Amino acid sequence: MSSSTSLIFKRMCTLPVAILVCNSIADEQALPRAWFEPLKTASQIGLTEFSQSPLLDTWDLPSVVKRLPDDPVVVTPLEGNGRYGGTMRTTTNEWLTYPNREAPLTIAADMRTILPNLAESWEVSPDGRRLMLTLRQGIKWSDGVPLTSDDYLFLFNDLWLNEEYAPVQSRLVRGGQAFKVDDRTFYYEFDEPKPLFVNYLAHYGDFMVLPKHFYRGFHPTYTDREVLNGKISDLGFISWMTFIDACRRELIEESANEPTLEAFKVVERTPTIIRFERNPYYFKVDPSGQQLPYIDRVESRIIDSKEVIAAMAATGQLDFSAFELKTQDIPLLKQGERNKAIRVLIWNRLHSSDVVIEPNYNHKDKKLSALYWERGFREALSIAINRHEMNEIIYFGRGTPRQVTAHPTSSMFEPRFATAYTGYDPSRARDLLDELGLKDVDDDGLREYPDGSSLTITLEFVDWETPKGITLELVSLYWREVGIDLRLKVVDRALQRARAQTSEMQMTVWHADRVTEILLPLSPAWWVPVHSGWDNTLWNDWVNWHLTDGRLGAEPPPVMRQLQQWAEEMFATVDGQRRIKLGKKILASHADNLWNIGTVGLAPQPVVIARTLRGIPDKGIWGWDNRWTLTYHPATWFFD
Repeated sequence: MSSSTSLIFKRMCTLPVAILVCNSIADEQALPRAWFEPLKTASQIGLTEFSQSPLLDTWDLPSVVKRLPDDPVVVTPLEGNGRYGGTMRTTTNEWLTYPNREAPLTIAADMRTILPNLAESWEVSPDGRRLMLTLRQGIKWSDGVPLTSDDYLFLFNDLWLNEEYAPVQSRLVRGGQAFKVDDRTFYYEFDEPKPLFVNYLAHYGDFMVLPKHFYRGFHPTYTDREVLNGKISDLGFISWMTFIDACRRELIEESANEPTLEAFKVVERTPTIIRFERNPYYFKVDPSGQQLPYIDRVESRIIDSKEVIAAMAATGQLDFSAFELKTQDIPLLKQGERNKAIRVLIWNRLHSSDVVIEPNYNHKDKKLSALYWERGFREALSIAINRHEMNEIIYFGRGTPRQVTAHPTSSMFEPRFATAYTGYDPSRARDLLDELGLKDVDDDGLREYPDGSSLTITLEFVDWETPKGITLELVSLYWREVGIDLRLKVVDRALQRARAQTSEMQMTVWHADRVTEILLPLSPAWWVPVHSGWDNTLWNDWVNWHLTDGRLGAEPPPVMRQLQQWAEEMFATVDGQRRIKLGKKILASHADNLWNIGTVGLAPQPVVIARTLRGIPDKGIWGWDNRWTLTYHPATWFFD
């Protein structure tokens, strides 16, 4: 171990890491086969009788048979049929993980296969320009109003294609429109082939539908503008657009009035808590005919402090917590587990790399951006990082040193893509830097440019979701040992967004999700200049040039233009094998060139649950690509 990192290692060793190492996690559970296949319906398994939670017995409702769709969807729980009752205690940071969301299509537990969900079927046209969907008969919103094609057309045509609501259209929407065939059948049609729009519906489809009967009163197409302005003003909003966004995000009291398709509906929102109750019209049942979810209520507390959330999770004050928990929290959480109120599950993040180092190739400091473009410089920075030591210090040896590439479940993955230039070789790094003329001319241990001017790199970052802070402390030390002066600057999200999108950051970091079969071909942004944002500031000018057909930005170098062409073809082709081949060409280019620098990935993610909570896997994969818990069917979790 290098002397400069030994202090950090000793500090980490004062934590009770033995708790993590010595307490074995439960043996791998076999996930139900049904989680990898299209879910059966009641008629397919001969199910004819249905029941409901006792909580609903006193509600003024139609019978459960009348509330369910004509042929309810049957979900197989992990641990057998559950029992009704209980209140899930969680925080609003988990708003996308529990309760989870419902889309027309969904993702199988293999993170590769697309399955039907709210829609019973779909079809992509041979030319990839049209996606037709047919909704299941009889699905209803939580207020009992039927789900129809109009609800999907409203979101796509009346919001996403509305210039007032969306002045800049995303690439996935551009050139498209939604058309109604009948109440259950509709299609999206595009000017150009977009066969991967189906991936988008499976992953992001819960954001692609709104109850038109509820929101039409807040939209200028359906409500007199003067009347609408008065209504929005009375509610305290500056525009109908901000009201719709706040309401659907459960950010305001009026969110309690919005109908939902999810397992739970908002019934109260205060400044400190959001309360949910079961949706009596939820469309799924278990194999015995019990309408899901099993749990009756959710209390989601509004807490911003990650430290407070970790402490609450460790002391049994939350029944489910994961999103804001860090790998470094595991020793604390394991200590809390001794009190027998909680279980600490160790899942794995799907991030190809927990921390992706992003040099800004388009930074206004042309001397620095030119240095970034030197392949030898990028190689030197990569092999100067001691990933094995980093893995031991930060991840207790349970991560995987790797570059940014496809997830191992992807058909585009090749092991060599992950291991390229990950070996620790500071001697070779020094030689590469010497060859570039970067010498220490003033004997301070740090290198200067060939002309003798100071070489300092400032890396700005948000310390969020993955252990970015401690990772970068180590990177700074490793690079200093080969003579590179890296200065770290923590910024908040607002500043990150502003400075990243205006290309002001010399260097930043993010975590590498969007690496699975579902999302990688949609936006291979880690390896190709096709997207920029607060998470990706590698090449804003080249992205803008590409997206505007050369009107804005700067023309990319030939190698980048080639990558952009491959990415466009990968996005548009209807040939699955061709798509895989193109994906591998893109990933191979990155393995050879290191457009960004990975550290450690596939890392441990703590998931804290109440000891009485059942139905959740002991081990799972955690991340945006599989919507964290989506593939593990949270509606089937229950209290014992």
